Amino acid sequence: MIAIGCDHGGFELKNVIIDYLKSEGYEFNDMGTYDTNSIDYPDIAHKICTAVTNGEAKLGILVCGTGIGMNMAANKHKGIRAAQCSDTFSAKMTRQHNDANILTLGGRVIGPELAKDIVKEFLTNEFQGGRHQTRVDKMMSFEN
Repeated sequence: MIAIGCDHGGFELKNVIIDYLKSEGYEFNDMGTYDTNSIDYPDIAHKICTAVTNGEAKLGILVCGTGIGMNMAANKHKGIRAAQCSDTFSAKMTRQHNDANILTLGGRVIGPELAKDIVKEFLTNEFQGGRHQTRVDKMMSFEN
């Protein structure tokens, strides 16, 4: 299950991503927002992060105008490793090397086709573990 959410700045791109998820047969939970009325991005980030940390979703996708606000809000949650990606290589590497569990995207800075390619890389790559596990463990120890 993938949890997905956006603020008003990411609404249009979130819908593009939802169409992609449907076309590829992914299970997802659209957790808002559902229109372009102004909303505070931390509220949506909190919903998605909670779904990931409580096991309701394996991964999350957050979209705002730039991806920056959602990324910052998501990374305040214990257990979350959010990565803002604007290219496919970063999306692949953040899953393989950082075990990222949230992808953040900028609806006003990334086109729809690139966004779909980024989401594909994020969802189809797995954490490699090994030497990367030690690094992720160190990073996560900073929460305590």
